[in-house]
Amino acid sequence: MSPKQATVVLVGRPNVGKSTLFNRITGSRRAIVAPIAGTTRDSLARPGEWRGISFQLMDSGGLFGASEDPLHELVVVQGQRAVAGADLIVMVVDGREGLVPGDERIARELRETGRPVLLAVNKTDDKRAQAAVPEFFQLGFDPVIDISAEHGHGVAELLDEIVQQIGGLRGTGVAASRVPPIEETRVAIVGRPNVGKSSLTNRLLRQERVLVSEMPGTTRDAIDVPLTWHRRSFRIVDTAGMRRAGRIARGGKVEIVSVALAKESIAAADVVALVIDAKEGATDQDAAIGGEADRAGRGIVILVNKWDLVKTSEPGFAKAFDEELRRHMKFLDYAPILHISALTGERTAKVLETIDKVAASRRKRVPTPALNKFVEAITAAHPPVSPGRKHVRIMYAAQIGDAPPSFVFFTNVATTFHFSYERFLVNQLREEFGFFGTPIRVQVRRRK
Repeated sequence: MSPKQATVVLVGRPNVGKSTLFNRITGSRRAIVAPIAGTTRDSLARPGEWRGISFQLMDSGGLFGASEDPLHELVVVQGQRAVAGADLIVMVVDGREGLVPGDERIARELRETGRPVLLAVNKTDDKRAQAAVPEFFQLGFDPVIDISAEHGHGVAELLDEIVQQIGGLRGTGVAASRVPPIEETRVAIVGRPNVGKSSLTNRLLRQERVLVSEMPGTTRDAIDVPLTWHRRSFRIVDTAGMRRAGRIARGGKVEIVSVALAKESIAAADVVALVIDAKEGATDQDAAIGGEADRAGRGIVILVNKWDLVKTSEPGFAKAFDEELRRHMKFLDYAPILHISALTGERTAKVLETIDKVAASRRKRVPTPALNKFVEAITAAHPPVSPGRKHVRIMYAAQIGDAPPSFVFFTNVATTFHFSYERFLVNQLREEFGFFGTPIRVQVRRRK
């Protein structure tokens, strides 16, 4: 059995620059950076790599210190959980503020864990902050490295020390990995605020990985966590709740960035899990979020959460519910619907199974001979028409892409099909070749 990959956790008070450092090391913009104490709530995790050595980097929420965040106590618990699972801890302090009691309190707790700790003095890009570096030696950690996460100063030296420390962990069964990453299916869990996205994420991961609260907007960053299921690799991305544009603007900078990250997560996903509140049914905002995923060409699974609160013994209730949902989101008629309860676990075992099926479907390729045999049969029974109702003959067809499946049809005259015929053709392709839960793209060209 190969050793597990080393986990490096960034720890510190709110607003000392952990998220900026996290983004700098991982080469991403996954963590939201804002001058507001307590912006980061959940512990983010992304692969880090330096000099050919890879490791898992976690950005914990701010521990101790001033924060007006009503969820701060939960954030601290999340951070402590991340520390408990760390192989190496990087404590980040603010060189401009100097040594404060909150730093000393964190240092005492870190010493009690018995885990190796590096100390990074951040924001040392001015002389006054550099002059304050020596006072941090009182915390008893060695080495102490002065950095500027914003400008990159000293980060290379910090990374050198991180990979050196990781190397020393090899005898404990922990190792930095040089193995290329396994291909994984990226799953973005999206929806309006408070529909149960984070509860579902925790249920799928079988751990309290992200904060859950009845307060809308609890999740801010796009939290992504690797998961292995039946020897398949997934990356589950729990996103911030997406409200209507006007309400987002009133939510301030953090919410604007949160929703932007949620949209980026949709664009980067293989499959989007659209979570809908069963008590409220499908709303216009649910349809707008689904439309974002459809336009991006992602596979889509519709998860009707909190089903335990609405299901009845009344015959036909589920069927009527789904018919109303389909009516509200006709353009997602290809997306499978699952009735689940993240709270009780009802039918959540089907979620990954369905996502896996959708992911495989959107990568499917149809052999050209089989495609053209299908086209010949379908057009003989239902000849195509153009918007001008001209007679159209399909001369040849080919699949030109996957994820999503994309096809080109060469015709004698038309540059487009009538919209109703295109819908018919897409439905027939889906039925014939088993495209499940994925949009299908069609192009029409006149054969010269």
